[in-house]
Amino acid sequence: MTIVVGAIALASVTSLVVVRLVLSNHLTSWILRSKNNWDDSLQQRGFFKRVGHLIPALVISIGTFALIDPAHFLYAVLLKVSQLYMLIVGLWVVFAILNTVEDLYARSRMAKRASITGFLQIAKLTFSIVTLLLSISIIIDKSPILLLSGLTAVAAVLLLIFRDTILGFVAGIQIAANRMFNTGDWIEIPKFQVDGEILEIGLTNVKVQNWDKTISTLPTFALTNESVKNWRGMSDSGGRRIKRPLLIDIHSVKLCDAIMLEKFSKVRFISKYIELKKEDLAKYHKDNAIDEQDLLNSRQLSNIGTFRAYIEAYLQQHPKLNKDMTMMVRQLKPTEMGVPLEIYCFSAEKRWVEYEKIQSDMFDHLMAMLPVFELRAFQRDAYLQTVRPGHTP
Repeated sequence: MTIVVGAIALASVTSLVVVRLVLSNHLTSWILRSKNNWDDSLQQRGFFKRVGHLIPALVISIGTFALIDPAHFLYAVLLKVSQLYMLIVGLWVVFAILNTVEDLYARSRMAKRASITGFLQIAKLTFSIVTLLLSISIIIDKSPILLLSGLTAVAAVLLLIFRDTILGFVAGIQIAANRMFNTGDWIEIPKFQVDGEILEIGLTNVKVQNWDKTISTLPTFALTNESVKNWRGMSDSGGRRIKRPLLIDIHSVKLCDAIMLEKFSKVRFISKYIELKKEDLAKYHKDNAIDEQDLLNSRQLSNIGTFRAYIEAYLQQHPKLNKDMTMMVRQLKPTEMGVPLEIYCFSAEKRWVEYEKIQSDMFDHLMAMLPVFELRAFQRDAYLQTVRPGHTP
């Protein structure tokens, strides 16, 4: 009997070697010549090598039927071994197919709209459980139905064990159905100090690479249960928002005299604005019989209002701003920090480094232009010096 078992083992090993040689030579060359992508993915995921393991399992099964007496105890043992071998190989093959599906999906346009990683992991878990149940039923010679009926007694324990898996599965359905998140999205979750790009949305965990290159791992259901900011809308839009105020020292705000207006009229961006304003004011004074020297009743331009007009003109001609999106300069409520002039616009460049460069260049220029309009940026130390007793600003 030892010789028979040895012959069966030798035949199975030989068949595996032969199959490997055929697959590595002929099949690989055929796949490389093919123009399809799916067969390349199957090859990379080891599908054909795993299928090759079915041949040794069949050799063991056929050899057992042909060479061993059914009454011998080795007959049942070898049959169970061949069946378990086939089940495990079948599970490997299914995993290879699912991995191939994930690879092909990742290359498609649909991958940008929804991730299927969580669903594929559910499928792998389901096939693994089925394989485990079938394997146990083969070993103990009991029907899988009996095993399933016995599981009802430990259902509460299983629910506790697979709590995260169940919650992750439900969250995965919500995420996919509502297209809430996808790999590549930039998200922020303050509770977990997460700020970066989603690398993978799995069944139980989500991997996020933060901008400092650290990797954060959090439960999948946290994406639906916690407050999460998704920057995908910005990425898909025509620009990235710039929203920042310039704090103007209120003590530097004043009305414009003739000398200031003459100087402002030489500024390229607002020369036409100044001329139109002069004409408008002259007409108003004439229509209402008001002397322009009458400071109490006449209308005059202010340096802060003229500077606001300059900023608007500057933004309109800026080559790296999106003119089709909201663009404005507004004065916010004055505070103890001065008068805020808020710039609200959208950069046409959405990449982080380039966006920050555009924003910095804009405010560098605007802060440097403040003295031209005889304005000062608020700064606490400078303000304290101006109000210090005996100090003349």
